[in-house]
Amino acid sequence: MVKATPLLALEGLTIGFGDARLRVVEDVGFTLRHGETLALVGESGSGKTLTGKALIGILPRGASVLGGRAMFAARGAGGLPEAPRDLLAMRPAELRRIRGGRIAMIFQEPMSSLSPLHTIGDQVSESLRLHTELRNDAARMRCLEVFEQVGFPDPERAWSAYPFELSGGLRQRAMIAMAMACEPDLVIADEPTTALDVTTQAQVLDLIRTLQHDTGMSMILITHDLGVVANMADSVTVMRKGKVVESGPCETILTDPRHGYTRALIVAAPHVPAPRPEASAAPADPIFWARNLSKTYRGRRRGIGAQPPVIRAVQDVSLTIGRGETLALVGESGSGKTTVAKLMLRAEDPDPGAEIGFRGADGRELDVAALDGAELRDFRRRVQIVFQDPYSALSPRMSVLDILTEPLEIHGIGTREERRAHAAELMRKVGLSPEHLRRFPHAFSGGQRQRISIARALALQPELLVCDEPTSALDVSVQAQVLDLLRQLRDEMGLSYLFISHDLTVVADLADRVAVMRRGRVVEEGPAAAVFADPRHPYTKALIAASPTPDPGRRLDLAAVARGAGDPETWPEPFRYEGDRAPPLREVEPGRQVRCAA
Repeated sequence: MVKATPLLALEGLTIGFGDARLRVVEDVGFTLRHGETLALVGESGSGKTLTGKALIGILPRGASVLGGRAMFAARGAGGLPEAPRDLLAMRPAELRRIRGGRIAMIFQEPMSSLSPLHTIGDQVSESLRLHTELRNDAARMRCLEVFEQVGFPDPERAWSAYPFELSGGLRQRAMIAMAMACEPDLVIADEPTTALDVTTQAQVLDLIRTLQHDTGMSMILITHDLGVVANMADSVTVMRKGKVVESGPCETILTDPRHGYTRALIVAAPHVPAPRPEASAAPADPIFWARNLSKTYRGRRRGIGAQPPVIRAVQDVSLTIGRGETLALVGESGSGKTTVAKLMLRAEDPDPGAEIGFRGADGRELDVAALDGAELRDFRRRVQIVFQDPYSALSPRMSVLDILTEPLEIHGIGTREERRAHAAELMRKVGLSPEHLRRFPHAFSGGQRQRISIARALALQPELLVCDEPTSALDVSVQAQVLDLLRQLRDEMGLSYLFISHDLTVVADLADRVAVMRRGRVVEEGPAAAVFADPRHPYTKALIAASPTPDPGRRLDLAAVARGAGDPETWPEPFRYEGDRAPPLREVEPGRQVRCAA
């Protein structure tokens, strides 16, 4: 029996940086068959992306291939494989003819990969002009066909739209369309869904899987998310510190991992939790609450004399956080989660009629909506925030010592030596060495930077932390470490948390209660155990169904995602509504509220 020629056979790939030839990828190899999906798995810095970029000759400046070969057998006439050719040995001009045509790449962040100065149609048709004979109307028709394939609701609008006019999910679809336009043999997808909400991620994964089935293309999926791997991959190659530590069929790797690093990745991956005993249905000792919270913005004028449209970012939200409790606020991008946090912290002023209250450990109750000046500054000492991206939240021009002592200086707390001692204690509290206080943020990893952000938030000894997507930019193992740290700090210091996330599985073990938001409104609220065990609202069901887990036997339920992630007009009764005529939140059982008609 003649063994089929693989599409790609990579052997001994070694990549180095600088004159010293620091080896960051060493002796990496794998085999990819026609029509197969191979997942390259590992944390940031493991060499996954460098491996993918080396195959198509787009390594960053200073990096070079020191050894190895990548034998690529493209499909020729009649679909038969051509004679294998070494991608790593090709001249730049020869590689350019393959890159974008026979091999395409989907990058992680579409907003930084798409040109802001050109329409989506121009950018997708460019690959057709470079790699096919299609021109003018023929190229435009091919683009519209691909736009329809990748699920654009209005292909004609997508053709003339600029990237900033599209949502994150549609921008990623544009990237996929660009990759698919020339019908490549191989697509290298570098974290194609990391920046997306879980419902959008589920739809994009299903789209990629469908396109792969229809076109017979192969794919190298670069990811740190084993839940995505379980839903997409045929085989898996696990990388750590530039080397392959384990490889094999997907089901074998996920169900019977042999290497300790692979086992650690699987353990750290978020899971949909099993039912557990319910916590208290309602906070007995509220520390922070909001009633009738709304925020309306004015949109851009659409013509001379036209009235600007009204944008209702938050509509009639009521929340209560108990002392020592974690309330998770969950929903997709644009649902109003972060706006709610800003309103509660008075970073923005709510619409008239809102009530925001805070009761500190001293028993004094504050009307936060009416605070200003020194009173508002004193309130903010007691309620701090941890932001999503620690790199942009920490000044690159300040040392960690300056970052941690600045809040104390602003509020006039302690002497210089006392502030330094407090900064050292904060470093120890978040699991970092005080010896690193003189370093700058760029000298730390993403997880360490987030620990520094948490330390800064703790500097003024607050009673409540608002955590705005604090783990969404982190690898799964680092994410698990940060969540463990937050849990430990809550128990040790008696902190309360408002934890904002787009992923229910991330908050599964941390939250006592969950409030689910969609389009500015809370659609379901209750104890976390009850919400996971028995979700009532179709959108809550969609969030749970869209959360991938590293279990090959539990594939994403795209039907449930589609039912709940659509427009409110498409929801089943009694949850359906049109426009702003939403039904009220109703108590369906003690401590459980669901937005539905009677």
